[in-house]
Amino acid sequence: MSMLEVHDVHTYYGNIHALKGISLTVKQGEIVTLIGANGAGKTTILRTISGLLQPRQGWVTFNGENLNQYKAHHLVAKGMAMVPEGRGVFSRLTVEENLQMGAFHRKDKPAIAEDLEHMYTLFPRLRERRNQVAGTLSGGEQQMLATARALMSRPNLLLMDEPSMGLAPILVETIFDTIMEINKQGTTILLVEQNAHMALQVAHRGYVLQTGQIVLENTAANLQADATVQKAYLGIE
Repeated sequence: MSMLEVHDVHTYYGNIHALKGISLTVKQGEIVTLIGANGAGKTTILRTISGLLQPRQGWVTFNGENLNQYKAHHLVAKGMAMVPEGRGVFSRLTVEENLQMGAFHRKDKPAIAEDLEHMYTLFPRLRERRNQVAGTLSGGEQQMLATARALMSRPNLLLMDEPSMGLAPILVETIFDTIMEINKQGTTILLVEQNAHMALQVAHRGYVLQTGQIVLENTAANLQADATVQKAYLGIE
């Protein structure tokens, strides 16, 4: 059984039919990426999975449980966390206060302290900035913080929405190295990413979206070798 299953999901913004029968799966231990142009529906899929949007048709299951009945805040306790597009850090709180907010639903204080130290090991820059107000961090540092904050909830599944957006190339490499490390440590990842080249390098499998529909799915290696994907998303003629 897959950890995450999305079956024939139709999601709307008012009268706009944004997702038109989306079906996908994510198995435990995988990195699965969604690639496609702006407006293809990638973020809408994550918002539907995470409970921020409710599908009008179809269903989403997580570890075998139907999620359609739950709101977004219920899913954190069930083992799902999201790193939103644009980072969404609490700009007036310090780095450490942001990380503590990621564990708001947990009561295991000794384990929270251990996880806090683990985040500082995974992201050494955050240790240096632990008492700094988050709104004064650079874009790359805020992305690290948003990722670490999500990991503080100890998710089984991490949803990541455009983690490389707006970052310098050297920081993009750092973020994707971290994504692979997080996965190696046992967290399953569903990754939405505009940078298809980097996404397919770290992912196990991928789905290609166009105007709210999945038009192609395959292993990441096969998608990298696909002529259509190369031309449309990898800049290879």
